[in-house]
Amino acid sequence: MKVVAIIQARLNSTRLHGKILLEVNGKSMLEILIERVKKAKKINEIIIATTENNDDDIIEDFCEKRKIKCVRGSEEDVLGRYFLAAKLTNATIIVRITSDNPLIDPIIIDQAITIFNENEYDFVSNYVPPPRTYPDGMAVEVFSFQALNEANDKAKKPSEREHVTFFIWKQPEKFFIHRFDYVKNISKYRFTLDYPEDYEVIKPIIAELYSKNPDFKLEDIINWIDKRPQIKKLNMNIKSNTGWNIH
Repeated sequence: MKVVAIIQARLNSTRLHGKILLEVNGKSMLEILIERVKKAKKINEIIIATTENNDDDIIEDFCEKRKIKCVRGSEEDVLGRYFLAAKLTNATIIVRITSDNPLIDPIIIDQAITIFNENEYDFVSNYVPPPRTYPDGMAVEVFSFQALNEANDKAKKPSEREHVTFFIWKQPEKFFIHRFDYVKNISKYRFTLDYPEDYEVIKPIIAELYSKNPDFKLEDIINWIDKRPQIKKLNMNIKSNTGWNIH
């Protein structure tokens, strides 16, 4: 069984263009994300799935310099990109990570993979189906290549092609799905990078916690931000997943 983390990444974000290249302490958000994903003990390989847009040449160059595999495909058909990446790496288990979650906790990644491996699920996540208990920015999805293959073959709606796993987790009668939860509901926190306000929250978290301990965990982030209400409130009013209902 080969576990592959596929990270979707592109520069053409409508709300915060080039957000994955924003820097803290001389490192880009994408670089910090990859560092954290690499700390997950149960991942065998990482591949970046980016677009064919000229703007994303810089992402391919980034991967080449760091000897990370990269696959390119349609900007709109993210599901197709995942299928290409899974085929290229001979993945049997796929871990879906998005590049706007630079604070992702590797312990949560390993927990999701463990739950998947120890059961007969087709899909495991801490984020979907709703309602979630984890904060935005900590989303992990684990699914089989068989489920991905079927989704790629049969998913036709634009939303199913764009959001990768809609076809799977929205059909519990077809796929064996499981959402695991945190010990309490901490979904009110927001640690994803989608707006300028998000960067103003994430930047000081990385600047302070990373310098003290690069292996900082979700609990460290919560403890840190609870002591800084002025930073905490910067992005608290932003609604999550506003693009889910477009199609």
